[in-house]
Amino acid sequence: MSASPLTVRVLQHGKYETVAMLRNGEQLVLAIVLPMLALAAIAVTPFFDVLGVPRLGTGTPGVIALCVLSTAFTGQGIATGFDRRYGVLRFLSTTPLGRSGLILGKILAVGAVLALQLVVICTTAVLLGWEPPLTGVLPALLMLIPGIGAFTALGLLIAGTLRPEATLAVTNLAWVLLAAVGGTIIPRSTLPDAIEPIVAILPSAALGDGLRAALTSGTFDFLSFALLSGWAVVVGLAAVRWFKWS
Repeated sequence: MSASPLTVRVLQHGKYETVAMLRNGEQLVLAIVLPMLALAAIAVTPFFDVLGVPRLGTGTPGVIALCVLSTAFTGQGIATGFDRRYGVLRFLSTTPLGRSGLILGKILAVGAVLALQLVVICTTAVLLGWEPPLTGVLPALLMLIPGIGAFTALGLLIAGTLRPEATLAVTNLAWVLLAAVGGTIIPRSTLPDAIEPIVAILPSAALGDGLRAALTSGTFDFLSFALLSGWAVVVGLAAVRWFKWS
């Protein structure tokens, strides 16, 4: 019996991964609760006022970037690391799915869960008074495509090369650093001059900058899109090349 076409295999694996993520309580905390807490903190604290920028106008795109970081990078990295430890990936290696199919399926699952996150976060932000320009919706969605690809591939690269315990430590530490000073919630332009040039080349800053440009002024940030796309291609190829099933 011949294997199903790659498209069918990827779609089926994406469906499986989506259901698994939605049934995982820890994943849902990363996906919904933490970004909601960040949004509430932005809405009720004067921190962004000190930066001289609108609270929800600048903060909400940062929270959306944080959702991508949480779901695509940390969530997938940790889940895949432990799947590798307990032999789930070794079983998948015996199927026609392949590394490319595994990565593409996980990217589809991240996209499906992120769609749910966007509905919850954006609805809450609008109820709190956020008024994004409608012309920025399409540029924001376009910016999310390479963002999801880059962070999913980065999470899988770490999970596929390090031990599960190390993956847990590295992804959580990276999440904290990127959320705090990586240009996601806090715009990189407000960071100290000593670290701003370094942060500027990170995918987290590119995603944050691109989403803020789209959802505050309705413009498409081509430079951020190009940087994110470059990260997605390079890290994606690295994950396909060095990912280990066991």
